[in-house]
Amino acid sequence: MANQGATRGEYAKGRARRELILTEAVALFAESGYRAASLRDLASRCGLSLAGLLHHVGDKESLLLAVLERRDVDDAAASDLQEGSGRQRLAALVDVVRRNTGRRGIVELFSVLSAEATSPEHPAHGFFDQRYRRIVATLSDAFADCGHPAPDSAARRLVAVMDGLQVQWLLHPDDLDMVAEVQAQVERELLGTRAAT
Repeated sequence: MANQGATRGEYAKGRARRELILTEAVALFAESGYRAASLRDLASRCGLSLAGLLHHVGDKESLLLAVLERRDVDDAAASDLQEGSGRQRLAALVDVVRRNTGRRGIVELFSVLSAEATSPEHPAHGFFDQRYRRIVATLSDAFADCGHPAPDSAARRLVAVMDGLQVQWLLHPDDLDMVAEVQAQVERELLGTRAAT
């Protein structure tokens, strides 16, 4: 029995260490960009040797994908964009934007990485390609549910507005209310829906 307790304690320590690594990786990738970020620097930030860091994360590509997937899992847990009416799903998206205003490092990381990942050689290229396809499809379905005459276009416009607002917010956070701007864009699209009916 004592051995099982020790194993659980080691498992909990390992999970806590992995969480620390992911948190520090988000900060480092946001500061330096993925390509310039050094695993040695990350290991130092976490109080680990390089070998110790690699034991927990594998390689740099695996670490990057773990960071990206963690953010999506966190967002999915906080706001369900797949459930409810079209209006409820669009409101859930606005809630994600609201959460992002308290997570500058994550917004910065995604802004940097989404631009870097346009290169097919980037290790996160596939992740961002699938992520954008999934988000556009989800928003298109939400707008279609609301009766929008061009749901695909509305979805792409909303994603473009959100991405552009994130960059502006990162540059001038005190001059921009991202939540209000995204909400206004959603309402503009839905006004077009009411005019079409």
